[in-house]
Amino acid sequence: MESKLIKINGQDNVAVAISALTKGDVISLDGKTFTLVTDVPAGHKVAIKDIKRGEKIIKYGFPIGETKENISTGEHVHAFNIHTLLSESAEYTYDEKAAKENLESFKEEQKKWESEVPVIKAFKREDGKIGIRNQLWIVPTVGCVNGISKELERWGNESLGIKDGVHAWTHPYGCSQMGEDHENTRKILADLVHHPNAGGVLVLGLGCENNTMDSFKELVGKVNEKRVKFVIAQEHEDEIEFCKEEMKKIADEMRGDERTASPMSDLIVGFKCGGSDGFSGITANPLVGRFCNRLTAMGGTAILTEVPEMFGAEQMLMNRAINKEVYEEVVNLINSFKDYFVEHHQVVYENPSPGNKAGGISTLEDKSLGCVQKGGTAPVCAVLKYGDRVKEKGLNLLLGPGNDIVSTTAQTAAGAHMILFTTGRGTPLGAPVPTVKIATNPTLAQRKPNWIDFNAGELLKKDAEDVTNSLVQLITEIANGEKQTKNEINGYAEISLFKDGVIL
Repeated sequence: MESKLIKINGQDNVAVAISALTKGDVISLDGKTFTLVTDVPAGHKVAIKDIKRGEKIIKYGFPIGETKENISTGEHVHAFNIHTLLSESAEYTYDEKAAKENLESFKEEQKKWESEVPVIKAFKREDGKIGIRNQLWIVPTVGCVNGISKELERWGNESLGIKDGVHAWTHPYGCSQMGEDHENTRKILADLVHHPNAGGVLVLGLGCENNTMDSFKELVGKVNEKRVKFVIAQEHEDEIEFCKEEMKKIADEMRGDERTASPMSDLIVGFKCGGSDGFSGITANPLVGRFCNRLTAMGGTAILTEVPEMFGAEQMLMNRAINKEVYEEVVNLINSFKDYFVEHHQVVYENPSPGNKAGGISTLEDKSLGCVQKGGTAPVCAVLKYGDRVKEKGLNLLLGPGNDIVSTTAQTAAGAHMILFTTGRGTPLGAPVPTVKIATNPTLAQRKPNWIDFNAGELLKKDAEDVTNSLVQLITEIANGEKQTKNEINGYAEISLFKDGVIL
């Protein structure tokens, strides 16, 4: 009989229910049959052998927790009968042999793309970068001018005729912040000014904020003054009309921009998951990981963030560091975020969320081992601080939290042209760049077609290579401007900034 469970790794002592199962169901797996002794929701785990109290639960071939009690074959395994093994500290080692083996395997993947890299059509910028959209962005230096920015956004979309639209990235900061918070706000906003998806930018300040226009200009550095305009609202009797005239000038400069052929290896793609479920690490995240392997092997760039959702799986990433120096940077990335939790008197393993648990994720290790699948098996080439922009091609790890809007903003600021966002529960959110929602299961894809761009649940019944090729085709169409993501169609796009300190 056809199995109703998925066993991810040969070492696992649990398997995942493909659909909701009922007590008394007879299950076939690995040539053996057993009877369920409890109901098991879809995406949740089932014990496929007797597991004693205090034994480790193995999923993905790694421990995801320890049993609180004896668990029988056919019993539901979840947060009520297992607990995390994580703590505030851990010892890490550099496995040079594993790193070299992974790098050699990656070189074999690179050979597949030596003769021909796929082509996309994008906007070539003066600095040699590409943009996959040609938008006019309004970047407020301070939250006090958010209302003006949104009014200019509405006017621009009604009056300027810019195909890809005018977008105001409003936020509540830019003043009354101190220290690192203030600098992080400035760095992210400066990154947005330089983003290649923007063919032009209006930087709008108030005039009395901490983030002064002079200091912000210095941080932003060299720009094309015909395409980037700086306006201080307090200096103009009618700031709205003055800004409109500046935006008209920017729009005139953008009108001649055309898409030209570019190698797909010029793409920078961010990977994010949110509202995960028990299928995330089986379908959508491994699918994105296959794309990550392709993109980085052909010379492209990938960004993986959500550092708290690496806890419990971090050694896997460390074992793929291209050298000892990068390994040490990964260790520092992990430990610095753990220190952040401790400094705020929070436990590092207070995760997953209620929605994650409802979807079948029991512990942070369970979530993390599924989460890091988005990075495939690509070597880790660089580690970025919050607000840094990508410099190295390949897989980059970026300091950032699991929070969806904060992390997608950080990926955008780092240079991501688009973000592949996997979800098992569903979410409408969008970053400032096209945000491709990838459902982990067919039910979500069918129920929320207004949110979901791609159904990774097809992996449950179709060949993985075929599904990967379909995803790559969609990514190509989005990059070419031939198709919009659902968040673009819905007009759902926003930013959020990481805040740690005092507000004056």
